[in-house]
Amino acid sequence: MTFPGSRPPRLRVVVIGDADSFVKWAAHLIDQVDDISQHLLLVHTPLVVSDAQRDAAVAGTRFADRPASITRIPFDDVADWLARDTPDIIVLAGRAPFVRLLGREIDRLTRRPIVVSGLPGMSIPALRGALEYRRHCDLVVVHSHREVTAYARLGRALGLTVPVALATLPFAKPSRAASTGSDLVFAAQALVPADRAERRRIAEILRLAAVADPSRRVVVKLRSRPGEVEAHQERDGYTDLLENAPENLVFSFAPMAEALATAEGLVTVSSTAAVEALAAGIPVIALDDFGVRPDLLNRVFERSGLLGGVDDVVARRFRHPDPQWAAANYFHDSRDSRWWEQVRALVAQRRRGALPARTVPAPRGGALHAAWHRRMVLGDADRTLSGRIAAVVVTPAIAALAALKRRRRPAVPDALAADFTLAPSPLAEPVRRHAASASIR
Repeated sequence: MTFPGSRPPRLRVVVIGDADSFVKWAAHLIDQVDDISQHLLLVHTPLVVSDAQRDAAVAGTRFADRPASITRIPFDDVADWLARDTPDIIVLAGRAPFVRLLGREIDRLTRRPIVVSGLPGMSIPALRGALEYRRHCDLVVVHSHREVTAYARLGRALGLTVPVALATLPFAKPSRAASTGSDLVFAAQALVPADRAERRRIAEILRLAAVADPSRRVVVKLRSRPGEVEAHQERDGYTDLLENAPENLVFSFAPMAEALATAEGLVTVSSTAAVEALAAGIPVIALDDFGVRPDLLNRVFERSGLLGGVDDVVARRFRHPDPQWAAANYFHDSRDSRWWEQVRALVAQRRRGALPARTVPAPRGGALHAAWHRRMVLGDADRTLSGRIAAVVVTPAIAALAALKRRRRPAVPDALAADFTLAPSPLAEPVRRHAASASIR
C-alpha cells in the first residue's frame, strides 16, 4: 500500500538473455533507466555468453558493479524463478526464436508482467521474422525513426498489431572529447559478408591499409575469442584469413568502447559499431566494395555519406554522416525516445486490469513442432525425449520448406528461416546449410 506523500515502490525489471550482442543491448538499455530494481538471467543455451563475454557486455552498467544481480539459470528453472521474483517488467533479450520460447514460459505465470523485447542494433530492412516472433510482446523497442516507420508498415502488411517504441541506441553514447587516436578499427561481423571470397578481399584490404602506413595500427575488432560462441556463428574468421599479417595489424577482443578510445576512424560493412563510433565523434567508412545488397545489411547507409571503397580505406578517408540521414537513423533528439514512458503506462494499465496479456500462439505444427523449436533453441541443454525425436523427424521437412520459400521470396528472410540458424549444434547443421544466408534478429 502507498500512503500519501510516500514514494511508490521501484519497478522490478528482469532481463532474460543468452547471446552476447543481446545481453549487451539489454544491459545498456536498462542502464538508461533510473530508480528501478534490476536482475539479469542468463539462460543456458549453446549461445550463452562466457564469463569474459558477460563482463564485456555489461561493462559500464550497474550490472557490472553488482555481480549478485546476474544469475545463470537452466531453461527449465526460469518459470519457477520468475514466479518467486514477480517482476513488473521482463525484457526478453535474444534472437527471435529465443524470445518466443521464453514467451511460452512467461505465459505460465499467474502474475503477468509487462513483456518487452527489441532489436539490438541497426535493423533495416525490417524483417518479417523479427516481428512475427515478437508479436506476443507488449512492446518492441527499435532505435530510429526509420525503424519505427518500417516495422509499423511491416506490421500492417502482415496484419499484426505490435506496439513499437523508440529508444536511443543504448551503447551509442556521445563523447565530449574529440578523438585523438590513430588506429583504423575494423568492426568484423560473423555473417557479413558470408561469401568466403569477399571475406578474403576484406582481409586483403586491411593488409593494404596496414602496409600503407606501418606507423599506425590496423585493429581488427572481434566479438569473441577462439572457442567462444556468438549470436551468429562465424565462418572464415579473420584470425585465419589474416595469418602472417604485418606487425601493425592486430586483433582486439576488448569491448568496442575500449577499441574506439584509440581510433582515428572505424571501417565496417554494416556493423552497429558504426553508430557507436559516430556517437563518440569518430568518423566511419561503410565499405561498399561489394555493393549495397540486402544480404550485406548495408542499405541503411544509402544517402548517409558514409559509403566508401578500398581506396578510401587505404587512404583513411573517414567521413561523418549527412545530418538529414543521421536525424532519421539513430541520432534523433533524445526527447523522442519515449520507450520507458510507454513501459510505465503499460504497467499501470496491467495493474488496473485494462491490458490483456499477449500470449504466444500455439505452434501450427502442434506438440512436435513445439518440441523441435525448443530443441533448436536449447541444443544439448534440452534433455527431453520429444526434443530429440523432433530434431530427427522435423528438421529435414522444415529445411526443405525453407528452401522452397527462399526460392519464392529470395530477398526476404522470413519467420521460418529465422528459426533455423539457432545454435552451434550438430542437430542444426542440416537446416543451417539451407538457411546460412538468412539474417536472424
